[in-house]
Amino acid sequence: MTLQQLKYIVTVAEKGTISEAAKELFISQPSLTNAIKELEKEMQITIFNRTNKGVVVSNEGDVFLAYARQVLEQASLLEEKFLNGKETRPHFSVSCQHYSFAVNAFVDVIREFGGSQYDFTLRETQTYEIIEDVRRLKSEIGILYTSSKNEEVIMKLLKQQELQFDELFVAKPHVFISSRHPLAGRKALSLDDLEEYPYLSFEQGEYNSFYYSEEILSTLDRKKNIKVRDRATLFNLVIGLNGYTVSSGVISEELNGANIIAKPLLVKEYMRIGTVTQKGMALSRYGKAYMKALCKYTEYDQQ
Repeated sequence: MTLQQLKYIVTVAEKGTISEAAKELFISQPSLTNAIKELEKEMQITIFNRTNKGVVVSNEGDVFLAYARQVLEQASLLEEKFLNGKETRPHFSVSCQHYSFAVNAFVDVIREFGGSQYDFTLRETQTYEIIEDVRRLKSEIGILYTSSKNEEVIMKLLKQQELQFDELFVAKPHVFISSRHPLAGRKALSLDDLEEYPYLSFEQGEYNSFYYSEEILSTLDRKKNIKVRDRATLFNLVIGLNGYTVSSGVISEELNGANIIAKPLLVKEYMRIGTVTQKGMALSRYGKAYMKALCKYTEYDQQ
């Protein structure tokens, strides 16, 4: 087993296909395939199951990849310390729901560790994919919320996948609206106040159950509903249509502009926002720095 082989399997797992991984690694597909087969034979495990669409990490492959990533991280630290200051290319990934504080924290990590070369990934994605990304270590850290409505289901799923949830903060639900919205002057808003306005939410693909909804109170029946995939589209529609969405109330004017404001929503509910990581796995230096940055931004916004 070599570090090169470990780099190969991590790249294949991230790309999902041998062909895309080969391009990334600048080697031929046959060479990459042979290297993986040799490693699987040596370790006496099947790391990848081959399909018509590419490769899928096996259950034992998930465990092996978790250790492989830790080995590569330690090797990177050794190279930086002892190989005449040779700079290595850091890798770090986060999967999260659409939170501005998650982006701010990610920026801090890049500023601290980026250097002249790096491969960092921030995935603002669907709830189920966040859990899957962390389970497969496609991302080291995930960020999502639970409430009284979905907590039992989400926690059960995390336990089944041997993942842990660590609370960052508990927020009261807020609505995001345009600063020019007819209701912008109110101190707080009720669901009745919002009844005639379009409700915007993030679609969850085939897992569009309310348990996986990114927005609290998603089971309520609303007259006007619009689903989107990205934050920029959602905020453009909030402004253009006097729409609204429901979230934590933590907002960044630097990222989202002054046109979006948060108003308390008059409901008896809560949002427990936290991180998802692999149980018992030590965080990389990037993961530790990201957690520290998350605490900084969430503590600031909750004051």
